[in-house]
Amino acid sequence: MKIATFNVNSIKAHAAQVMAWLKQAAPDLVALQEIKCLDEAFPSDAMAQAGYASLAFGQKTYNGVAILARAEPRDVIRGLPGFEDDQARYLEAVIEATGGPIRFGCLYLPNGNPAPGPKYDYKLRWIEALVAHAKDRLALEEPFILAGDYNVIPTARDLYDPAGWKDDALFRRETRLAFGGLTALGLTEAFRACNAEPRQYTFFDYQAGAWPKRNGLRIDHFLLSPQAADRLTAAGIDTETRGWEKPSDHVPAWIELAA
Repeated sequence: MKIATFNVNSIKAHAAQVMAWLKQAAPDLVALQEIKCLDEAFPSDAMAQAGYASLAFGQKTYNGVAILARAEPRDVIRGLPGFEDDQARYLEAVIEATGGPIRFGCLYLPNGNPAPGPKYDYKLRWIEALVAHAKDRLALEEPFILAGDYNVIPTARDLYDPAGWKDDALFRRETRLAFGGLTALGLTEAFRACNAEPRQYTFFDYQAGAWPKRNGLRIDHFLLSPQAADRLTAAGIDTETRGWEKPSDHVPAWIELAA
C-alpha cells in the first residue's frame, strides 16, 4: 500500500500538477495540505474520476487539508482536539485498506515565524495538543499514521544551511524538542527509518534560486504507530515534481506498507 503526503500550495493554482502526479505515482492514500479553498471548492469530481474518494477541511485563501482514498473515509474528525474551531489544519479519518483499517491523520502544522512571538507560541501549543491527541490514539493499539507538513526540520542533516536557520521557527531547539515529544511516545519517523542519507528535502523555496541550487528543507513527515511501523517497507520523496511546470514549493513524500 502506497501512502503519500503533498503540500500543494493551492489546489486551484496547482491542480494540473497534482493530477499528473496522482496519475504517475498512483498512491492509495494521500494527505494534502494548503489546499487554500473552502470545502465546496475542492475538486472532488476530478478526484473521483481519478479513482479517489475525497474529504476536505478547508478555509478561504489559507491553510486547509484534505484526504484522498480509494475507499470512502469514515469516523471523520475535523480539527485537532482543542483547536477545532480555529484554523483548518487537521483532518482525521479511518480508511479501509488491504490489510485492515488505518486511522489516518492529515496535518498542516503552523509555521511559527517570527520566533519568538505569538505565532511561535501558537505553534508550540499546537504541537503540545498534537502530542496529547497522538497519545490517545496510540492507546487504541491500531495502525495509526500522522502525515503532513509539520513545518519542523528534525535534524541538521535535514536542511542545507543549519547555521543560517538556527533561529527560525522551523529549526529552533524548542521546535525540535517538541517534535521529539511525538517520537518519544513511540511513533516512528518513517523516512529516517528507511533512509539515512543527508540532503533529502521536501521543500524548495520559490526565492533565492533554491530549486536550481537544491537548497531545501525536509519538513513533510510520516509518524507511524508501532502497528503501522511493523508494516513499513519503503519511504521516498518525489523530488522531480519541483522541476515540473507551475510547481508547488513542496514535493510529495511517500511510504509503502506491506498488506
